[in-house]
Amino acid sequence: MTAYAIARLSNVRMGAEIKAYLAGIDDTLRPFEGQFVIHGGKRTVVEGQWNEDVIAIAFPDLDHARSWYESSAYQRLLPLRTRNSVGDVILIDGVSPGHQATDILTAA
Repeated sequence: MTAYAIARLSNVRMGAEIKAYLAGIDDTLRPFEGQFVIHGGKRTVVEGQWNEDVIAIAFPDLDHARSWYESSAYQRLLPLRTRNSVGDVILIDGVSPGHQATDILTAA
């Protein structure tokens, strides 16, 4: 099942370290088949306030996502982002094809 690394970032300081992070992240994703599906982009807030940028990276499954995040290659880059932004990151499973909202009522 497809899994995602999803980040909410704010106060991004677009200096040399963030540029180095951006230049290096694609190489860390490749061995784990990770691909950006959302990376900033134009947004329309329809409820509440949303000031953060959203980043979503798709992986074949949660094991691939976790292995990427814990990889030495990504861990070397990570401080370049955390020193220059504020945010949260989660790794989360997607849903199966045909998922319906009521499926969560019977999930164990």
